[in-house]
Amino acid sequence: MFFWVLALLIFCGFVWNYKRQLKIADITDKYIFITGCDTGFGNLAARTFDKKGFHVIAACLTESKSTALKAETSERLHTMLLDVTDPENVKRTAQWVKNQVGEKGLWGLINNAGVLGVLAPTDWLTVEDYREPIEVNLFGLIDVTLNLLPLVKKAQGRVINVSSIGGRLALGGGGYTLSKYALEGFNDSLRRDMKAFGVHVSCIEPGLFKTGLSDPIKATEKKLAIWKHLSPDIKQQYGEGYIEKSLDKLKDTNSFVNMDLSLVVECMDHALTSLFPKTHYAAGRDAKTFWIPLSHMPAVLQDFLLLKQKVELANPKAV
Repeated sequence: MFFWVLALLIFCGFVWNYKRQLKIADITDKYIFITGCDTGFGNLAARTFDKKGFHVIAACLTESKSTALKAETSERLHTMLLDVTDPENVKRTAQWVKNQVGEKGLWGLINNAGVLGVLAPTDWLTVEDYREPIEVNLFGLIDVTLNLLPLVKKAQGRVINVSSIGGRLALGGGGYTLSKYALEGFNDSLRRDMKAFGVHVSCIEPGLFKTGLSDPIKATEKKLAIWKHLSPDIKQQYGEGYIEKSLDKLKDTNSFVNMDLSLVVECMDHALTSLFPKTHYAAGRDAKTFWIPLSHMPAVLQDFLLLKQKVELANPKAV
């Protein structure tokens, strides 16, 4: 009996793996739209999919980055300036894309644009500190999706949302984690709503990667700017050396940081071209082996492991 069960499991695993390797027939007539192509994952994705033969429409925030990307790619690739937090800009962009793709529709929408915002203890922050990452990472993404969704439905294409392990575990205070948790909910509801239309929706959850988004110098500068305006009570509770100690703790996680951005682009590629794309992709060894498994663990274990990375406060009773 055990032998037959084992044989069935091996057979199912073989079939499952075979299905995952099946690809769509032709990509040279397909259009994809990618946000956040100035740097990082989006920039690499635009260049990669252009080389593969897709008609790439790459949205950048700055003209200089847009010009640089266009200079490095083929005539098929078009660049556009897009601020996802500007509704009128989003509407104009969607209309331009509609005119460009015509009756073929839009095969792929990759929502990659995002900002980190301020990462700091919650009691350091104001509601304004939460707004930017939520406006960009959540409302901007939703606005772009809703405006381009009719074109994706026409092509029976793909929507790919770039989330984060921060959408599974709250690693620090600030709007970034909130925006990614909400993005996961939007992704799940969209996936179920679009199934009847033949549209596949996938979510990519990268671990820690070395990109401009995760620049520790910029993050520290933002923390220092907030520290200057904190009340004397909070400064006494945390201690004058808190930020420096936090940086030292951050160095302990360097072994988790992935340097190869193509790991995320490979997930995008599979979600775009597989006949059977996954609903969720974990990108990076740290995401697969630590963060995602930890997100399924009891809260008491999560708290124990994550709090070990926190700096001990100087005087938490000084309230």
